[in-house]
This record gives sequence, C-alpha cells and structure tokens, in this order.
Amino acid sequence: MRQRSKQAGYLGLVVILIAVLIVAWLSVDALKRYGLMSGVGAPAKTAPAAERVRGPGVGATDAARDVSTVTPAPMEALERARGLESAVREQAAEQSRRIDQGTK
Repeated sequence: MRQRSKQAGYLGLVVILIAVLIVAWLSVDALKRYGLMSGVGAPAKTAPAAERVRGPGVGATDAARDVSTVTPAPMEALERARGLESAVREQAAEQSRRIDQGTK
C-alpha cells in the first residue's frame, strides 16, 4: 500500500504534463490560424488565374504591396494631433463666448 501511494504523485505529474502538452499543441494551432506566429502559418490558397478574373473584387487581393513607399514619421502624426488640439480649443473658446453672450 505504501508504494502505491508514493507512485500516485508521479502519476499525477505525468497527467499534468500530458495536459500541458495538449494545451500547448492547441495554442500553437490556434496561433497559426490567427496568423500570430510569423513564418509558420499555412500558405494562402491561390486560385487559378481564370477563377480570379471571374470573382468579385478582382484587384482587391491580387495587388502586390508597394514596398518602396515610406511610412509617415511619428512627428507628422504629432503635428496633426497638435493642430487638432488647437482647433478644438478654439472651438471651445468660441462656444464659451457664445454662451456668455447668450446669458447676458
């Protein structure tokens, strides 16, 4: 009896290890499906050229990305945000003046 109780701990560890392996396998499969794992996803299925022409949105998915374009710098986005902030402040001040004039 005593030996069997000692082995129960090892049996539990083996069961937990198997459960962890199953969860890891399922999570890798899910990450591949969602495209979150780079370089290991299944390649996209391509239709023959004749079928691509017949389908809707002909040019939507077949266009290659233009890698020569440059992404806008973060400073440009900050400048646009500052401009928007100043416009909102001006509108708030104008609305405040209108409210003040209306209450007089």
